[in-house]
Amino acid sequence: MKDLRVSLVQGATRWHDPAGNREYYGELIAPLRKRTDLVVLPETFTSGFSNEAIHNAETMDGPTVTWMRAQSKRLDAAITGSVQLRTDEGQDSSRVYNRMLFATPDGNIAHYDKRHLFRFAGEHERYAAGLDRRTIEWRGWRICPLVCYDLRFPVFARNRYNVERKDQLDYDLLIFVANWPAARSYAWHTLLRARAIENLCYVAAVNRVGTDGNGLAYDGDSALIDFMGHPASEAGDEEVVSTTTLLASELAAHRARFPAMLDGDAFSITQE
Repeated sequence: MKDLRVSLVQGATRWHDPAGNREYYGELIAPLRKRTDLVVLPETFTSGFSNEAIHNAETMDGPTVTWMRAQSKRLDAAITGSVQLRTDEGQDSSRVYNRMLFATPDGNIAHYDKRHLFRFAGEHERYAAGLDRRTIEWRGWRICPLVCYDLRFPVFARNRYNVERKDQLDYDLLIFVANWPAARSYAWHTLLRARAIENLCYVAAVNRVGTDGNGLAYDGDSALIDFMGHPASEAGDEEVVSTTTLLASELAAHRARFPAMLDGDAFSITQE
């Protein structure tokens, strides 16, 4: 596993303006060409966190997926972030998900559908919940993508290790993309560090800045947290793009030095 360059893109997402947001974020990430391995955009980066945006939800054949494929190829890096997407797949016909996309330069698109919907804002009444956690392999790293409110549910995020088979841990990097309001910023800081420490992994977290169409303010506070809970990089409350190199050797050394995964509890998650 080689070192991985991760770019956090903290922007002021435009309200209900997918085309404008694609242009805006495209300009922010343009200088990253061949200078990063992974670009992380905020949650619902084409619209802001809005229940009303469901009416303009795209599909996997829509312009945002096309844009992400093109950006990934141009940057020679993976790019991830979430959008509202309508699906006609299987029994969930015509349902809309808060879907985190993960595009790679070869044109492939993996995705994770937000499992924990934010009841406080009525997200659970308008959107469909995902069922399964995903692990994506990229440039030698195992990556677990999660969305905003998922941060509050440590069981779902748990980095598991099968002691009997002596398997490796599920993932090396945990990603959270978010629209996390300033009023709950203390929880954001605290939970990010907890997830990194308890899962013996790096955590990359991107939040937006500015004020949305509902009048909610966002402080950003995007961060790259190491496996000890220390910030390798932290953003303030302004638009910023920051790139941090994750050190594979230091992660491996920490896990060898402090193998807490060997004492972890074995369990499985059931879906209702």
